[in-house]
Amino acid sequence: MPAIVVRGLEESVKKQLATQAKEHGRSLEAEVRDILTKAARRPHIGLALMRAAQEAGGIDDLVIPERNDVARAMDFE
Repeated sequence: MPAIVVRGLEESVKKQLATQAKEHGRSLEAEVRDILTKAARRPHIGLALMRAAQEAGGIDDLVIPERNDVARAMDFE
């Protein structure tokens, strides 16, 4: 299995990860491995929406209203 090194990690982040690892009863390395694995396997929201639209019959008949509103500048006074 390949190894990676993360440089420049803030000390506060390392401490938070160590605390989480302790709460979960595992090593810091195991905690980081679990976080990275879950992040890499998380579904891509765009692909999930596209698949849902395809399963529902597509979006060819979807009516998209014309935008005719005009952008306004915010007055902060």
